[in-house]
Amino acid sequence: MNVTYISLKGHVEIEKYRYFYFFMMLPVYILIVCSNCTIISLIVIHKNLHEPMYIFIAALLTNSVLFSTNIYPKLLTDFLSNEQVISYQACLFQIFVFYSLSGSEFLLLAAMSYDRYVSICKPLQYAIIMRKRTDFILLGLAWIVPFCHLFVLVGGNVKSELCSFTLKGIFCNNSINYLFCAGSKALLTFGLVTMFNIVILPMLFIIFTYIKILVVVHKSCREVRRKAAQTCLPHLLVLINYSCLMIYDIIIIRLESDFSKTARFIMTLQIIMYNPLCNPIIYGLKMTEIYKHLKKLFFKIRHDC
Repeated sequence: MNVTYISLKGHVEIEKYRYFYFFMMLPVYILIVCSNCTIISLIVIHKNLHEPMYIFIAALLTNSVLFSTNIYPKLLTDFLSNEQVISYQACLFQIFVFYSLSGSEFLLLAAMSYDRYVSICKPLQYAIIMRKRTDFILLGLAWIVPFCHLFVLVGGNVKSELCSFTLKGIFCNNSINYLFCAGSKALLTFGLVTMFNIVILPMLFIIFTYIKILVVVHKSCREVRRKAAQTCLPHLLVLINYSCLMIYDIIIIRLESDFSKTARFIMTLQIIMYNPLCNPIIYGLKMTEIYKHLKKLFFKIRHDC
């Protein structure tokens, strides 16, 4: 059985620093999984957190765990390996999961902005509009839509011929397009459609909803402004953080030859570290109800010890 392997050449002096990289990134991965899963568990266990806003937060944090699990186990293995290689099929699968979950992140943030819009701008209709059925439809679309788009894109490249087998990265991303002998105009066009559908359109929707929220809040009393800030600020922080990281990813790919290997390596690590680490911190500290349960949990653990 013929298996095509791609070399990952984005690591910086891995022979010299392999154990430093490994023991730096392993605790990061453990922290990502534990912190995200802790808040997900709190939302699942406590009935007062079974509201649309917290359900979307749990989905977003689940996304972070899946996103990290797609990258970190292979990355940690590569740090300890003599050769950093990945099969072409595994590389395509990693790309599929990476960009599907990235698109899901934007769509989940769009769903959360819609939830906040209804809660603040149409409070009397909130219970009618944001029913459990609506929540599950929005959650389903947030995962299914990107997966369908990426299935077509990645599936179209399965039988593409490679003229190069060296990827300037530490994991597989869209820079794999530089390895193909010839690009497909149809796939390129569909790629732009995909970006519009799962990135640009959700971003425009989020901006629209928050402008509407700002208009309503500006005309409201101080108490409404305070509550709006408590619930909307964490979502905006996550959105800004993730948008910046995706811009990093685009810059790394489009300006690949203009970046030094060290700068590309550092920026890539930021992409896979910041968002999964920041999400549980932002929601754990900024969302009052989650923070209360988190504080009780830590006090209980401390008392038991």
